[in-house]
Amino acid sequence: MQLLAPFAAWDGRDYVDLPVLAKARGKCTTDQISAAGKWLNYRGHLELISDNLFLGVVNSFSGVTGEGKDPLDGTVDSYPSIARHLSEAGVGWCVVGDANYGEGSSREHAAMEPRYRGGLVVIARSFARIHETNLKKQGLLPLTFVDSSNYDDIGEDDRISVLGLAALTPGDDLRCRITKSDGRRVEFLARHTFSEEQLVWFVAGSALNAIRDEKLRGRRDVTTRS
Repeated sequence: MQLLAPFAAWDGRDYVDLPVLAKARGKCTTDQISAAGKWLNYRGHLELISDNLFLGVVNSFSGVTGEGKDPLDGTVDSYPSIARHLSEAGVGWCVVGDANYGEGSSREHAAMEPRYRGGLVVIARSFARIHETNLKKQGLLPLTFVDSSNYDDIGEDDRISVLGLAALTPGDDLRCRITKSDGRRVEFLARHTFSEEQLVWFVAGSALNAIRDEKLRGRRDVTTRS
């Protein structure tokens, strides 16, 4: 078992120029995001099990499974190694998914591992409902393209910005921006399904953080009244 610190709360700022760790082609199940088998031996150790992160994901740029281009140094490496590199450098990142991203089992590690390694946003054509909720519980921002063709606009060296987060409210679309390596920009809209309660999870950094904060407020209220 690994002793973990709580995930960091949202810092109140927009997500600007996030590198794309992976852009999945076609089906991307929770087993492709977080493989089972021998890896389940480490389900109580988030750092070790994160060494399977995205190993089954098909890279939409190369067609190769489980590896991509490191946005920090341009080398080709496994997705878990790239995620670790970005995390150690303190660089947040995003993932781009195709239709029904996260289908399959309700495996929570498929949401915990990206968050642990510094993932901030997952943008997909559509989500499997349970996985979308699991991402929210871990403090990630799952978004869907309002125009699904925007999936095709995202290139390997692009940076993604998600803007207007301070005004995030249920039912409102978010303005997003793709910045190309040559400086060109492509604007698009993304949709979220956060409820008021789930927005509290996002701001707190996770659902567990929100529960902890609520209990601490309750204790302070009792102390104040007494």
